[in-house]
Amino acid sequence: MTKNTDAINKAIAACSENGGGKVIVPAGIWLTGPIEMKSNVNLFLEKGAMIQFTKNFDDYPLVLTTYEGTEQYRCQSPISGWNLENIAITGYGVIDGGGDAWRYVKKSKLTESQWKKLVSSGGVVDKKNQWWPSEQAMNGQRILDSLLEANGELTKEDYRKVRDYLRPVMVNLVKCKNILLEGVTFQNSPAWNIHPLMSENIILKNVTVRNPWYSQNGDGIDVESCKNVVIYDCKFDVGDDAICMKSGKNEFGRKRGIPTENVIIADCIVYHGHGGFTIGSEMSGGVRNIKVTNCNFIGTDIGLRFKSTRGRGGVVENIYIDNIYMKDIPTEALSFNMYYGGQAPTEDIPLAEKLKNRKVLNVDETTPQFRNIFLNDIYCIGAEDAVIIQGLPEMKIKNIVLNNVVMTSKRGVSIFDADGVELKNTKIISREPVIRIFQSKNISIENFDTDLSLDQIIKLEGNETGNIILKGKNAELFMKKSKCEGVSENVINVE
Repeated sequence: MTKNTDAINKAIAACSENGGGKVIVPAGIWLTGPIEMKSNVNLFLEKGAMIQFTKNFDDYPLVLTTYEGTEQYRCQSPISGWNLENIAITGYGVIDGGGDAWRYVKKSKLTESQWKKLVSSGGVVDKKNQWWPSEQAMNGQRILDSLLEANGELTKEDYRKVRDYLRPVMVNLVKCKNILLEGVTFQNSPAWNIHPLMSENIILKNVTVRNPWYSQNGDGIDVESCKNVVIYDCKFDVGDDAICMKSGKNEFGRKRGIPTENVIIADCIVYHGHGGFTIGSEMSGGVRNIKVTNCNFIGTDIGLRFKSTRGRGGVVENIYIDNIYMKDIPTEALSFNMYYGGQAPTEDIPLAEKLKNRKVLNVDETTPQFRNIFLNDIYCIGAEDAVIIQGLPEMKIKNIVLNNVVMTSKRGVSIFDADGVELKNTKIISREPVIRIFQSKNISIENFDTDLSLDQIIKLEGNETGNIILKGKNAELFMKKSKCEGVSENVINVE
């Protein structure tokens, strides 16, 4: 097939230089290298059009960019734009990033016949039974780590030695204003699929985002340090987090100091993904003023996912989520995890061991904060855990309100290191105890419903647990069916 890289880029440049307009991609399969967007241009794919990016790594030069929250060199994205205004990718066609040539694959995620076919295509297999496109890709992280340790920093030449390892995101739009993505299918990205960075006034409408379920780092959209974003009527079926809010990682993100803010996500469907809607874990610049409404998550690993860890810093606040419908969630329907990538005290070990594992650190700029998060009308049929709220001993998750939540799950609600959680008009059908509270305070449980035949409804643990208030229907019964261990007297009361 003929490569159309020059033709497409020249058409985009000419359109922009002449005042802007529409560059039309007609029906057919169009092989190309990287496409660079220009201001005032709409790249329009007609019905039957497919843009197929090449799988020749040499077509993608190294560029300085941001990936996973830090600045680094990566191969140039298949579609990119810097400091642009009024750009659009619209129409009815498909954009394929050729990501299967770039991504490493774990044997455990394929059938035997799929694995044999992949290995026979070339590449190398490491000791962990992971397929890589080349030895350079396989050894890339180890080489970078050793060069960094030896020299204290990495140069572009250092990155050039491992270019096969430096998978690009598929669509990378940096410091752009007025972005429209509509109607198109984006699929098979080398790493993340769509990545607007430090951009504003962004609309995704009726977009489909697809990656194999096993694709490593195969996120749907990662909105990083952007403002004024609308994502609606979109479908996601991906290998990692589907709709994700980020704002930089650790010191780099804090110094940049640009939050993701003013985002509306509505009328979306997520099938496979590590999280249906996710904030973090790279949220060091902050995330605020987010509205998520009227979405379906079907078979998503985690439904609503909030994640961070010590060292990030940053504040996540003013998050409003309503009318979420979930089904067949393998792990948590709602998860707050402040130990992402680390070890948290777990609910299934004795209290003494939990307290021993629980370490309190000093609060400083590296301490992440989650607060003021409001969830209404949340429904889930089938999950391992209904709700897990896991804060830090030194920075409890604060002011979480769940109202009109109905879920069926194996385990119910677990609240660890939180301050100010309201469960209102909520029904959880799970095994006992339905509500676990550990080292948390100011918890209000009002008009809660569950299987009343259970022997134990509420379990309270830890000397910091206090001011647990039961209100409304079943309150007296729940008081009788509560078990306390290691808590002060009168920590739970009926109002």
